[in-house]
Amino acid sequence: MQSIKAKKISEILKRTYPLESTNRTELAHSNPFELLIATILSAQCTDKRVNLTTPRLFKKYKDAEALSSADPSEVERLISSINFFRNKAQSIIKASLILCRDYSSEVPRTMEELITLPGVGRKTANVVLGVGFKIPGFAVDTHVLRVSSRLGLAGNCKESKTAKVNTPERVEKDLCQNFNKKDWIIISYLLILHGRRVCKARLPDCNRCTLFKECEWTSKTKASTIA
Repeated sequence: MQSIKAKKISEILKRTYPLESTNRTELAHSNPFELLIATILSAQCTDKRVNLTTPRLFKKYKDAEALSSADPSEVERLISSINFFRNKAQSIIKASLILCRDYSSEVPRTMEELITLPGVGRKTANVVLGVGFKIPGFAVDTHVLRVSSRLGLAGNCKESKTAKVNTPERVEKDLCQNFNKKDWIIISYLLILHGRRVCKARLPDCNRCTLFKECEWTSKTKASTIA
């Protein structure tokens, strides 16, 4: 059941990002396979950089079968502008090989199956499930981890209350408890956007934050004008 605080935050986020509320990710893709590969590549890298890279990759390797037999050095060349491109090249090739071998070249639709793929954790799996298949999930990246903590949305479940550090898994559980299931996909995306654009790690723009009044972060700066 959605908490009163979460309901208000949900409403504010949707008003703050009305155009983005019709979207679910900034990663360019045309099918679940491309989404999976793009999300693996996006780890510790900006979506903008990934979107500049994947068109060349997908033009040469259109599906899992093509990528599974790719020359690693060629894949590395195509994605060389992305952080950790060598490791990621190995991950997407191996993931494609597993898709071909175990899933008839299709992207699986369960968390349990997705997290067995190289380069895929719960965050990536939730993005693929939510955006690719409309299966509710809460993707927790560094932005969601930070923003939800500052807003006081994390730390509700039993494991979180007794832990010294909130892990992505614990925060995911907290957020799923706080928000309606039908909103998990869009709210996780909007929290990511808010973390990128306003509630940044080092220099958060508190004066521009529409969630200032809801924020419980003790280090927030006094807002002079809140939209």
